Amino acid sequence: MRILPVALSAVLLTAAAGVAGASDAVPAKGGHGHHFRAHGTYAPYTPGANAVTYQPDLVPVGAKATVYGFTRSATKTALIVKGLVPNREYGSHAHSKPCGAAPNDSGPHHQHVQDPVQPSVDPKYANPDNEIWLDFTTDEDGTAYVTSTVDWGFGSDRRAQSVIIHETHTHTEPGKAGTAGPRLACLNVGF
Repeated sequence: MRILPVALSAVLLTAAAGVAGASDAVPAKGGHGHHFRAHGTYAPYTPGANAVTYQPDLVPVGAKATVYGFTRSATKTALIVKGLVPNREYGSHAHSKPCGAAPNDSGPHHQHVQDPVQPSVDPKYANPDNEIWLDFTTDEDGTAYVTSTVDWGFGSDRRAQSVIIHETHTHTEPGKAGTAGPRLACLNVGF
């Protein structure tokens, strides 16, 4: 995981600007892999919402998020957030189900190799190589840019469906691995 240069983040924001409130996947040339992008403005849950805040004091109504990436034999994901609490650490991960009325509706983290024990807190499974982790720290304006690259792609039968913002950076120690506190907000993403 690393912070994106400002120029690249501007390109990603521009690419996603045409899909405000939308999520889509675009096949790559030759049919191998696809690009994905989603953009949303966080608001309280309503049926069909694609960007939901569950805790507006930490992910305010009107804050924005963009997820953009590509998946084939590897998956590169970028997360851009704007309008969050300034100078604050957040955790963020790809989850297995879409956003819902309740924070837990988005299911567990998407894992390339699924832990047979759920909830998964074993570092063998709950780690940034087996899951998509997008932890970030906002700047003085409440903005952050972060990327994740994993060496696996999504199969046609099982894909992540959302990105959740959590209260803290992600823990890595046994018994807590993959945990990052309560779920604060959700964005549907067509991985």
